Amino acid sequence: MFEARRYSWALFVGHMMIEKLLKALYVKINTDYPPLIHNLLRLAEKCNLGMTDEQKTFLATVTAFNINARYDDYKLSFQKKCTPEFTATWIENLKRNRQWIKKLIK
Repeated sequence: MFEARRYSWALFVGHMMIEKLLKALYVKINTDYPPLIHNLLRLAEKCNLGMTDEQKTFLATVTAFNINARYDDYKLSFQKKCTPEFTATWIENLKRNRQWIKKLIK
């Protein structure tokens, strides 16, 4: 998506990736179906993760990518915010945090 210059969509997909990883972690910890929510911070809290303020901020910000990319009221302003530089920075943050969550699942 990034290479196709669909920056807001790339960040939306990044949100979905983190959400799925957190839900997998939830299943591992609770041996139950994950809650039907998209709020990443709430999902992480339901996994009883000890998180730094930086990790909490990351999850809250990435949750906004889901809302901003999905709802028409927010799309245009979000698309304007998603410059190549902004998106590249957040893709790196997504990759780093993906590794953190994957380690917790193993």
